Amino acid sequence: MTHETTPFHAGEIEAQRRAGVEGIASSAGSFIRDYMPEQHRVFFAQLPFIVVAAGDAQGQPWVTLLEGEEGFIDTPDARTLAVAVALGSQDPLASAIDVGADVGLLGIELATRRRNRLNGMIRASDDGLSIEVRQSFGNCPQYIREREWRRVESTAGPEATVSDRLDSGQRARIAAADTFFIGSGFGVSSRHEGEESRARGYDASHRGGEPGFVRVTEDGTLQIPDYAGNNFFNTIGNLILDPRVGLLFVDFETGGMLQITGRAKIDWAPTRSHDPNAKRMIEVTVEQVVDRPAALALRWQREDEAALRLTVVDKVIESDQITSFHLADAQGDALPAFEAGQHLAIELEVPQHSGRLGRSYSLSGSPFAETYRISIKREGRGVVSRFLHEQLVIGDHIDARRPSGDFVMPRRRCPLVLVSAGVGVTPLLSMLHAVATVNDGLPVWFVHGARDGESHAFKAEVDALVAKSDNVGRRIFFSAPGPGDTQGIDYDAKGRITAKALLELEAGSEACYLLCGPARFLAEISAGLEDRGVDANRIEFETFGPAG
Repeated sequence: MTHETTPFHAGEIEAQRRAGVEGIASSAGSFIRDYMPEQHRVFFAQLPFIVVAAGDAQGQPWVTLLEGEEGFIDTPDARTLAVAVALGSQDPLASAIDVGADVGLLGIELATRRRNRLNGMIRASDDGLSIEVRQSFGNCPQYIREREWRRVESTAGPEATVSDRLDSGQRARIAAADTFFIGSGFGVSSRHEGEESRARGYDASHRGGEPGFVRVTEDGTLQIPDYAGNNFFNTIGNLILDPRVGLLFVDFETGGMLQITGRAKIDWAPTRSHDPNAKRMIEVTVEQVVDRPAALALRWQREDEAALRLTVVDKVIESDQITSFHLADAQGDALPAFEAGQHLAIELEVPQHSGRLGRSYSLSGSPFAETYRISIKREGRGVVSRFLHEQLVIGDHIDARRPSGDFVMPRRRCPLVLVSAGVGVTPLLSMLHAVATVNDGLPVWFVHGARDGESHAFKAEVDALVAKSDNVGRRIFFSAPGPGDTQGIDYDAKGRITAKALLELEAGSEACYLLCGPARFLAEISAGLEDRGVDANRIEFETFGPAG
């Protein structure tokens, strides 16, 4: 893959067009790589399970889960992922996964809400599966419900049941689920037709929401809300070209797997949606069901209550769109420590909405402070962000999980270039606090892009942190300065951040670049840096979609 070509096929490009984000197709070439970054290789190798999507002999998609002892996943090199287990005999993909088969993989760690995706082709192997990587990319942690896993003794479970419709028990399990996995493909009417590799493939993806977010209608059709995300539209793009779809609902308490295949249609403007947050609705007509009780030796547990009860101790307007919330332990205890760059998953009850709503926001304050700070952009249709901006006040309480996330400062010692756009500033501001407090003398550049002075958050705070550190520099870009904005005072350069501008900082060949912002911004910057000779392993990024 080159940066001049798009990693998206015609269906994905059409989905992006319909959603009004068609510009992303021309700039995401480096965000979706044809190899695994080192961070992804380490991540995959420590997982106890991996989600797999593929097609049977007729190309009908199914999704399954492969589990194994520690180390059962290996990455011999950046373009090969090996899985040292085989599918169970009752799995609908058992006879379909062989040399030449296309697969989509999802590595997901529910406890830390990390996930990375990979697409490729099965190659010959003496032990398990060997997958040649075609596409590799990360996903944001939004909508992942946290669970801790444990392993039980593996025993032969009951025989699988196969049917062409959902029974009442299966319908109830789906209606209560807060998580499932979806598989889709393109150019795969049947296998081994000799297509070029870029002309076919499968994707495995995670979907999550509040319990009941998947609705089962009276006739057994599944209605699945599609929320705001990274705007790649891998799944929906596949479904535009081929409506066949596979679903996997895991019974986390018993290890059961409910595997479904069917056909999907997309409602691009749902007017009678059961979920007001849905941007689109995927409606799946069920064609075959394979129910495999106790198929897994893994079990997961989700705590009903969040680990932290927090009190809002301050609320600060940072810009025309961003407001910060300072949070302390409700009982006055010390808060768990976090690393600069990590996020906080919060849960709260919003009037007129049943159940608890969860969102994740980067921690924007100092990791050495006694309180947490999250800084939230108000989204026009965002239920949670509007509630926080308009109704949450000092003295109110919210629940949260312990801070988590792996977008943190490099373990290696290197000059840092911290680059952000818009509300993507939040994790990098926390990193700036960290380097300004623990000054190791290495050069640090803080580079941020905003529209104008009204939308530029944290200006005084950044200026103060830069002023206290001789080794920290600042570069602010305004894409559309207002009449009251003065170059040299309010901002340093007019226009958008570019890779060329970053390299002109002369941070050196050993510099590490940490980027946060919209997917298109990340793709353009990282592609530009790589094209100009920066090692991809020195570029880390965190993307986000509208938080809602």
